[in-house]
Amino acid sequence: MRILLVEDDIMIGEEVRAALREASYAVDWVRDGAAALSALSALSSASSLSATHQPVYAAALLDLGLPGRDGLSVLRQLRSGCDIPVLIITARDGVQDRIDGLDAGADDYVLKPFALGELLARLRAVMRRKSGAATDLLDNGAVQLDLGTKTARWQQSPPVSLSAREFALLQALMQRPGAILSRSDLEERIYGWGEEVESNAVEFLIHALRKKLDKDAIRNVRGMGWMVARPV
Repeated sequence: MRILLVEDDIMIGEEVRAALREASYAVDWVRDGAAALSALSALSSASSLSATHQPVYAAALLDLGLPGRDGLSVLRQLRSGCDIPVLIITARDGVQDRIDGLDAGADDYVLKPFALGELLARLRAVMRRKSGAATDLLDNGAVQLDLGTKTARWQQSPPVSLSAREFALLQALMQRPGAILSRSDLEERIYGWGEEVESNAVEFLIHALRKKLDKDAIRNVRGMGWMVARPV
């Protein structure tokens, strides 16, 4: 999954980006409000041309004390046309600050300094709420994907560990069971800015996942893309 990180503090930004990548997320990091809105606008326009009609970003981590344009202003404008989960990360610890952030449309509010493990858990929680899931387990009746342990299993077979890219690709498919995702759809969701994408990277990952799980775990729709079955 691809996350937008909006944080102007270099040290915090580098630590959060590293933790997100370690947790198998692709990360786009910007350092001011105008750049955040530009990134969201550009990718929303691009994804609107896709048959999936889904935002490229799975969630955004948003600081409030941004240079130029305040985070609350960014959040209010974002909420006028986008409903991705937003987790505020800020040093503003006043009760009214938290009320303002939540009323502006934030899904959760985390105070600095924070533990990276808690931040990741809260991120998973807001994405679960958005998708309507109750746990970190995605299950379509044949494939199970555990978002917490980054493992997957086919039917009653033992769980297998996945690489970061394998996990990100399978998660993208499992969150849209029955929907066909093209190569470009999947690349947008598993690679961040500046990451080199080889021409056959998606096919290679799908081959690896089928080898670890089962050849029927991911279906190819000729000329269109790939999908996993809807829950039975």
